[in-house]
Amino acid sequence: MSSTRHPEILKNLALGLAAALSLAAAASIPSFAATPATSTTRNAMNTEQKLSSKQQTIPPIAAATAIGDMQQLNTALNAGLDAGLDISEAKEILVQLYAYAGFPRSLNALGELMKVLDARKQRGVKDEPGRVAGPVPTGKELLALGTANQTTLSGAPVKGPLFEFAPAIDKYLKTHLFGDIFARDTLDWQSRELATVGALAAMQGVESQLSSHIRISTNVGLTVPQLRHAADVLAERGHAEAATRARVAIRKHIADGPGR
Repeated sequence: MSSTRHPEILKNLALGLAAALSLAAAASIPSFAATPATSTTRNAMNTEQKLSSKQQTIPPIAAATAIGDMQQLNTALNAGLDAGLDISEAKEILVQLYAYAGFPRSLNALGELMKVLDARKQRGVKDEPGRVAGPVPTGKELLALGTANQTTLSGAPVKGPLFEFAPAIDKYLKTHLFGDIFARDTLDWQSRELATVGALAAMQGVESQLSSHIRISTNVGLTVPQLRHAADVLAERGHAEAATRARVAIRKHIADGPGR
């Protein structure tokens, strides 16, 4: 993550990864977080109307990262750490966002997190370090795992003319985004989707990708009321345009099929 070679090329590649997600055919599947949920857990998740205090802090962190607003990000990161995000979780959110907002935004955000943590330490605040991510497979095993993760998230195998036109992007999605990143156990998949929705909602011109991730969010167990709550939180934290885009995508999701 420390490499800064050819940042614009890297940024375009990262945005291409996000754009390809709009082709995912996201049918309804069993709820899935860090591990497959039992039927009892799924029923409990389906009745949830609000995000937890910790979950509420994720979309504003992602939105501020995506638009490069360091002042808002500083406030959002402090709120997240105060609400129970540990350092590893905060770092993981910002690392993941390079795949959606580009390396420059992610690197800047990680630098801001370092400043936040240093300031909190000087004030005597002791933040929990969190867990170190477990090992991720390599080679053919990584491709198989990434393909399985992508299918689970999307609700069906992802294929189409774009991937035939540019097979490399299909490989990068499967091995890197859904393999290297989504296989890391530092964050559960609901947290990862809340970060993705927050980032995409804050960006102009990626409405189709946002719609895809609203559907994917319900595939991993987030409910429509919880997603509405995420939009409300974005509005409350100074991201009015992001909140509007999120609400439009949620309404589209409901119109396209049964809501939860």
